[in-house]
Amino acid sequence: MEAAPEMEWEPMPLSLNGKWHYQFRILLLGDSTVGKTSLLRRYTERCFVPSPCPTVGVEFYSKMMELPPGIKVKLQLWDTAGQERFRCITRSFYRNAVGVLLIFDMTNRRSFENIFEWYNEVTNIMDKVIFLLVGHKCDLRSMNGITTEEAEGMATSLGTRFIETSAKDNINVDLAFETIANTIYKALRNKEIDLQEGWDGVKIIHRRTSSLQRKKQPPSEGKCQC
Repeated sequence: MEAAPEMEWEPMPLSLNGKWHYQFRILLLGDSTVGKTSLLRRYTERCFVPSPCPTVGVEFYSKMMELPPGIKVKLQLWDTAGQERFRCITRSFYRNAVGVLLIFDMTNRRSFENIFEWYNEVTNIMDKVIFLLVGHKCDLRSMNGITTEEAEGMATSLGTRFIETSAKDNINVDLAFETIANTIYKALRNKEIDLQEGWDGVKIIHRRTSSLQRKKQPPSEGKCQC
């Protein structure tokens, strides 16, 4: 079988005709131990790690997905440390993110109450960011300290949606990332997100066949191909 031609990627202006591809940078923010790393590894690696090593600074994951109508998107996902001593590091990444998953532990009321602090940190730096509130560890319902009604009320006050997830039982994990990606794409189409030079929250890239590997021209008529 003949190998497929390599593809060359180059930045191009915005077009939504189905041939353009995007990269969205998304942050996961929340207190330490709420399960940000477990959520990411369930989504990107399809595995559950019950007690991952604490994140130091920022770690990166990526995942390709397709949005209707046939728009291919690469999610660049930033797993941030929740400890206070790393805040100066994580804050430096806020400006280059287009989306933020605000994550709390459904069994930990303090992590829920601290969501406002995380939200304010981001909005003090960035004006237009797409947020999604995520209540993690919903499989531990018998230990839940936060009700769905409370969380939905907070989401409303933040102007976003609320989704309950569980990395352990793989509940709504894909839904959370699909929801924020679709919301970002919708905001792009509605021109609610300004694409500025030097900002990497959204990258728009066009795929075209490399000029070094163009398709062979058909043989000209009248010449013997023996």
